[in-house]
Amino acid sequence: MTESHDDHLEQDEVSQAGESGFSPSAEMTPGQLAEAKELGRRELRVSLLGRGVDLVYFVIAAVWIAASNSPFAEWLTQISTSQTIQLVLLALMLLVGDFLVSLPLSFYGGHLLQHQYQLSAQSFGQWLWRKIKGLVLELCFGLVLVLALYWTIWTAHGWWWLVAAAGFFLLSIVLGQLAPVLILPIFYKVERMDGTDPQGKELSQRFSELTSGTGLSVEGIFKMQLSAETSKANAMLTGLGRTRRVILGDTLLGQFSLDEISVIFAHEVGHHVHRHIRKMILFGGVYSLLAFFLCDAVLRAWLPGESVNYAELPVCLLPLLLLTIHLFSTLLEPLQNGLSRHFERQADRFALESTNDREAYLSAFSKLAVQNKDDPDPHRLEVVLFHSHPPIAERLAMARS
Repeated sequence: MTESHDDHLEQDEVSQAGESGFSPSAEMTPGQLAEAKELGRRELRVSLLGRGVDLVYFVIAAVWIAASNSPFAEWLTQISTSQTIQLVLLALMLLVGDFLVSLPLSFYGGHLLQHQYQLSAQSFGQWLWRKIKGLVLELCFGLVLVLALYWTIWTAHGWWWLVAAAGFFLLSIVLGQLAPVLILPIFYKVERMDGTDPQGKELSQRFSELTSGTGLSVEGIFKMQLSAETSKANAMLTGLGRTRRVILGDTLLGQFSLDEISVIFAHEVGHHVHRHIRKMILFGGVYSLLAFFLCDAVLRAWLPGESVNYAELPVCLLPLLLLTIHLFSTLLEPLQNGLSRHFERQADRFALESTNDREAYLSAFSKLAVQNKDDPDPHRLEVVLFHSHPPIAERLAMARS
């Protein structure tokens, strides 16, 4: 399970902290806490507005393009009689259009806001280049997935949703193996920590001790160059099988002690011990099955007549399928986040038990919070709806108890 530890801690008055169980200490000043809460509120507003823009975009696309009397189908036919070419053109238009309508908010939330709070070191050119690389990658994967989806519908007919769910389940496993090897290096410089490096040698020894008896095998320890772009710290255990590796941001290696890094890694080992990766893959399989079954129900309800001609399913129904999946994902997100927070709590407890170093745990997560400027105690509704990790105040209270 890829873990991004952008966890947060801030400090405020004793009366405010006491309400959440968050105990004030020297980690944060009242000013830092106020700044983190302000940043959290602004990021939440940007996120909600972005979700709204995406929803409106897909609704308009579905109503305009998928409608039975839409001139879009005739326009595509004039360009090419090949359904495959029509599908590629439509998918490209939808993906690029979504990128463009989301770009202003992405620029504000991902670049301007991060600079305003001294969290980003990226120039505008670097930020834009990263966005372009992300778009190219999204277009490549998106086109393959859309083509695979439609070819499955055209050939498997009424059972397409079952075949598609099985295919996407297998794809998630393959991507889990390829992500650290092929995808991550596109965006970050990642290099193996040499055994001659004293820090790397010590970390290797500690990690070997932490994984002893767990059945976890790691390809190696890698350093990810984050400092050229951000001041945020990050660590992850990523990949599957032979590609599983420990990746530590240079912002983490330069600011955290060996004990603190060990606790963070022990948290990742906890995900393996509790088989969270396997459980999340299974959850993803069920998710895909339900999503595609719902898509099939929407198709049958949308198209006139008693039966659907799957072999000639119109290309212009693609926006309707994307809207259905988008709505289903949005509605299921709180459930998925709740499951993720449960897994995180289990991994936290494992980290404390396996290292028997509560002080290092408290110090590590406090540093992560300070460095990444997060609200330690956001509104409960926000946590339930949008957060995949428990609030840092809750995690530190658990450790202190």
